[in-house]
Amino acid sequence: MGRLDITFTIAGLVLGVSSMAIPFIADLRARRSRRIGFRKQMDIAIGHNGPPHASDPRLGLFNDLPAMRDATLVLLRIENDGTRHIEETDYIHSPREYGLTAEFTGRRIEAQDVTLPPEHTNLMGYFEDEPGLRVVGSSTLLIPRVPLRPGAFYKILVLLTGGEEGGRVTVTGDVRDGSLHENHSLTPDEKPPVFSKRARWTTVVLGLCLIAAVTFPLLLPPALPGDCETGTLRLTGSTAFEPVLTELARKYRDHCQDKPNITVAAYGSRTGVRELALSGGKPQQGASVVAFSDGPRPASYTGLSESRIAVSLFTLVVHDDVRLKNLSVADVRRLYRGEIRDWSQLGGPRLPVVLVSRGSGSGTRSALISRVLGGADEPPDTSDDCVNRTVRASSSILRCELDSTEQVLQAVARTPGALGYSELRAASPPDAPRGLHTVTLDGRTPDPDRLDKAGYPYREIEYAYTYGRPPADSLASSFLSYAVDNGTGKGVVAAHGHLPCGTPVGLRVCGKGD
Repeated sequence: MGRLDITFTIAGLVLGVSSMAIPFIADLRARRSRRIGFRKQMDIAIGHNGPPHASDPRLGLFNDLPAMRDATLVLLRIENDGTRHIEETDYIHSPREYGLTAEFTGRRIEAQDVTLPPEHTNLMGYFEDEPGLRVVGSSTLLIPRVPLRPGAFYKILVLLTGGEEGGRVTVTGDVRDGSLHENHSLTPDEKPPVFSKRARWTTVVLGLCLIAAVTFPLLLPPALPGDCETGTLRLTGSTAFEPVLTELARKYRDHCQDKPNITVAAYGSRTGVRELALSGGKPQQGASVVAFSDGPRPASYTGLSESRIAVSLFTLVVHDDVRLKNLSVADVRRLYRGEIRDWSQLGGPRLPVVLVSRGSGSGTRSALISRVLGGADEPPDTSDDCVNRTVRASSSILRCELDSTEQVLQAVARTPGALGYSELRAASPPDAPRGLHTVTLDGRTPDPDRLDKAGYPYREIEYAYTYGRPPADSLASSFLSYAVDNGTGKGVVAAHGHLPCGTPVGLRVCGKGD
């Protein structure tokens, strides 16, 4: 189940429980307070109750009494619709001896009477004795402090004149730790609903939300894992790291349901980094770019941001006819200075030395120069085919340059006396072509698990460069996190013979920057 599915499922459960619990809680909380409810159950005209010259639709005794031509009857019901008793002392009103006030705006009070149901006749004394009902002015009725147990009610019938039926009727007052509110009913004596209007609407709304939360995920496409992003990404740079990038890209796409579009176009560390720096951060071929390099970028490329991915191990390789298994670093430097022209000078067979190298944009070559050759560059190339001197015929060194690690290995495997270099995994069985073997340096074997102790020199940190720091929600940032932190990503890096920077040993070695 995807992240979005889980989110909606949890939301559905929460809303489902809420839709059942909240109405009860809301209604119970409201009703546990002191609550006086009132409603106007009747407001009818008993006289003409219309313009003086209009036709009279009514017939009856009241029409013969001029004072009653605009008379109306209003029936108020006042009740305790909470769950707590209301005592006389719970009313908060001015003047103090009264509890509530009823205002009949625009009409005059002519008479009033109280009606009680048989079960509440004990309340009549509060209306008959002082202070009783009292009319103030012409349209205001003061109602005494009547104690009401839950469910108890009384009604006040008021005869009014001077206005039409349906006029405004307002009841005001206050109750300690409670409220006065207007309630409603469909019939005159219907009891208030078990749940309030607010509670019923809450149930409806939450029920609809629950239905939406449960059904909406079913309408959505499967959600991507939380560590995935979509878009288009282009991986360039190091040919030595190309096999790692190809497998990382494939596994990331599989993990992210084939949504991201990731291509690998490796053609040399320096070339890839230089093109990224000169791009100014603009997409290349419609894609964001991450350039991988065997070693750090030039200091002048200040706009690039780096991530350390792994420690790459490299090795020297020789044709099988050479038969040597170890070379000292000092001898390697003599070979590349042209001081040793035949393998017999190092105790090997009588074969001329052929240097098979990479071009100047290669990170593997840069690592050789900085880590093994002491900063001295390789001599100029003299051959196009690694067999014949086609340029600089006077030079005593036979050296050729090739475009990729794979081409170097194939040339060394078919050329007697050849010496080359490569990323370790590509030069080791079963990936290496037949006809060549690796050599140790000063007796040190390249071992990713012992890099922090063995001191093997021919190694380099594999950097990933972006133009500026990519946003956290970008495909570039997500892919780099997958390569460094994800267990599968680190496994791919390690399987190709590199030391992931995200491991304990890798953190120590990568952190040194050497």
